[in-house]
Amino acid sequence: MYCVRNVTEDLYWVGANDHRLTLFENIHPIPRGVSYNAYLLLDEKTVLFDTVDWSACRQLLENMDYLLQGRQLDYLVINHMEPDHGASIEEILLRFPKVTIISTPKAFMLMRQFGFDIDNYTQLEVKEGDTQSFGRHTVTFVNAPMVHWPEAMVTFDVTDGVLFSADAFGSFGALDGKLFNDEVDFERDWIDDARRYFTNIVGKYGAPVQALLKKASKLDIKMICPLHGPVWRSNIGYFIEKYDLWSRYEPEEKGVMIAYASMYGNTEAAAQALAAKLCDKGMTNVVVYDVSNTHVSQLISEAFRLSHIVLASVTYNLGIYPVMHSFLSDMKALNLQNRTFALIENGSWACKSGDLMQKFIEEEMKNMTVLNERLSMASTLHPDKVSELETLADGIIASIKGEE
Repeated sequence: MYCVRNVTEDLYWVGANDHRLTLFENIHPIPRGVSYNAYLLLDEKTVLFDTVDWSACRQLLENMDYLLQGRQLDYLVINHMEPDHGASIEEILLRFPKVTIISTPKAFMLMRQFGFDIDNYTQLEVKEGDTQSFGRHTVTFVNAPMVHWPEAMVTFDVTDGVLFSADAFGSFGALDGKLFNDEVDFERDWIDDARRYFTNIVGKYGAPVQALLKKASKLDIKMICPLHGPVWRSNIGYFIEKYDLWSRYEPEEKGVMIAYASMYGNTEAAAQALAAKLCDKGMTNVVVYDVSNTHVSQLISEAFRLSHIVLASVTYNLGIYPVMHSFLSDMKALNLQNRTFALIENGSWACKSGDLMQKFIEEEMKNMTVLNERLSMASTLHPDKVSELETLADGIIASIKGEE
């Protein structure tokens, strides 16, 4: 059964929702599912913008059959070749053998690399600034390399002001009928998934995102059609501002994330004591996470959101507790910058984790600050350490106020 929605008068969403997939890219949990967005333009020529994951191919084909009503597909525009968008290309070619594929040279290389039989079909390679008319609509192509693959481009419909943005401006979460951003409470129900999507999928590539935002600022964008998540037709500046902050690695909020790694609950108790102390002193924008049972994609998302990060780790085999070390490595890999860290260390006979975490932050990461105040524990938080806890809380609050 077809499931389509009008985007504009002659543009249709022909994608699909997926509630069966539990891990996006086989790593990131998606409890609310995900959408694979594709768009069909019915002009003098018919145009499909991107395809869908192989698991959703049948839905895409049913949607297209319903709308085309026997017409041929004239063009297939591929903005991004990642398999969750490009896997159905061959099926489209088999059903519409006269179609012309439009994409970048690197995208055509990737199609062949993935084993797609495209060389018996008409191909049109495009570069930055090229245009193509489909009748009433004329589009221009804008390169977007490393947002977040090297072949990526975005396509701008200059006629209606629609930006087909590939993986930019996307989000985790299935649409479930509600296609547009103004049909949902985005701040309440979607922003966390959108942030987690950006920070874990695109977060490493801040400079390329900034380059794309600079290009986009010169376009008269009235609507953004991403490959995942809602279509933006109102309050577009809100989401562009989020992308600008995230890609410059600037925090959204002044606040504290406390991430602890605890074997028997003693380091956890210190983390909770610090959270309570901060709240007592008026800093209530505090979140606490156990790195052992919180998925790292959530930890990364919160690290991008907040200005201050407290790492509380037990010493393990004279090193950093493994899951805490993994969190540090992921922050480095995703290029997180411009944060202030505070440290809590614990060790029953050789307390090494604090020095090792500080060394990692200062030597392996960019533009980070580590506060001088540190809480050091031997096995558990004893009463004689209350003054250190107080000093640590005061140091964090002073740092936050100093940045305001």
